[in-house]
Amino acid sequence: MNLQGIVAVSGKPGLWKALAQNKNGYVLESLDAQKTKLVANLSTAKLAALSEITIFGVDDDIKLTDVFEQIKSAGNIPDAKADGKKLRAFFFEVAPDHDEEKVYASDMKKVISWYQILKDLPLFNEPDPTVAPAAPEATEEPVAVEEIVEPAPAAAPKAKAKKATKKAE
Repeated sequence: MNLQGIVAVSGKPGLWKALAQNKNGYVLESLDAQKTKLVANLSTAKLAALSEITIFGVDDDIKLTDVFEQIKSAGNIPDAKADGKKLRAFFFEVAPDHDEEKVYASDMKKVISWYQILKDLPLFNEPDPTVAPAAPEATEEPVAVEEIVEPAPAAAPKAKAKKATKKAE
């Protein structure tokens, strides 16, 4: 999933796409139907790139993209406004290693609402450009490789010597 350029802005609901950067901050466009534009000043607004967000885990932090992949494969997604117990039970399905003391119900609501925004966008199904594609599997039959033999280069013709000219005094 390609989440490059998608950010969350502190104090603003929803998700935003970074369109351009100027000397003071970023020009953002909301991903909702209204396509609201916003200039986020770097000195006052806090931006968080979705591709870099992690969720507290028991042993290691869990990437948000991995949780989104698990949500995609899970069938029954609760509403973001559902009861905290339902959200917690769902989160144990999609991120069983999350730290239940550090991950609050408000965080779970935010992740589910972000998923609801992103799931219909074409970039959600695109491969991540920062991840190298998997190497193709080896075939069982060996492939014959022809050896190409190039003829030895012919001797280059000698350059003609320039005649020295003397200037008359």
